[in-house]
Amino acid sequence: MKRAVLFDLDGVLVDSRHAQLATLAGFATSALGRRVTVADLPAWAATTPHEHVLAELGYTGVISQDGWDAATATATLTAEVFPFVADTLSALRAAGVATGIVTMRSRQRVHWLLPPAVLDLFDVVVCYEDAAPKPAPDGLLLALDKLGVSPSEAVFVGDMESDMHAAQAAGVTPIGSGWGFSDPYTLTRAGATVVLPDAESLAGTFLSLMGTGRRSA
Repeated sequence: MKRAVLFDLDGVLVDSRHAQLATLAGFATSALGRRVTVADLPAWAATTPHEHVLAELGYTGVISQDGWDAATATATLTAEVFPFVADTLSALRAAGVATGIVTMRSRQRVHWLLPPAVLDLFDVVVCYEDAAPKPAPDGLLLALDKLGVSPSEAVFVGDMESDMHAAQAAGVTPIGSGWGFSDPYTLTRAGATVVLPDAESLAGTFLSLMGTGRRSA
């Protein structure tokens, strides 16, 4: 039976923590008319909706998409794809496992973060405009429908509570990314079947998790 590994984008495939914080700081600087640096952001800024972070800084107005896109486009120049990504995707493809991305990023911003050579390694990419955002399961179910894969034959790798909740709601095995934005305790509490501490031998780990032991978890 066909299997699939689905991935969140930020913090899982792309080291974008600084880029996300720089986007917030850049937008806040423009919107508030004063200098705001990454160091000025609250400690929880990376894992909190940006509306809440901006409100903490004193901005409660409407977030201009043009302004946000400008800050994002500049900040994402600092983001880098994790070194393991290309080898992992190639190994999964060689094993006959389909792969996909389910992200709350818009399609335009996905193309800012991922070079074409990496995007071409994925079989499907589901973005913000394609389905209701996580923790709703819609994006995961859409990706699996496009791939022709049953939820019981798929895993979703994410680094946020919303990722774990979305996977559970979709009937997909939730896997925590220990190198992402959230700590292992948070991901375990949110329902992760396992939290991988690092990205070593990732393809082999996924293939093992998708064996008979995974179904009995």
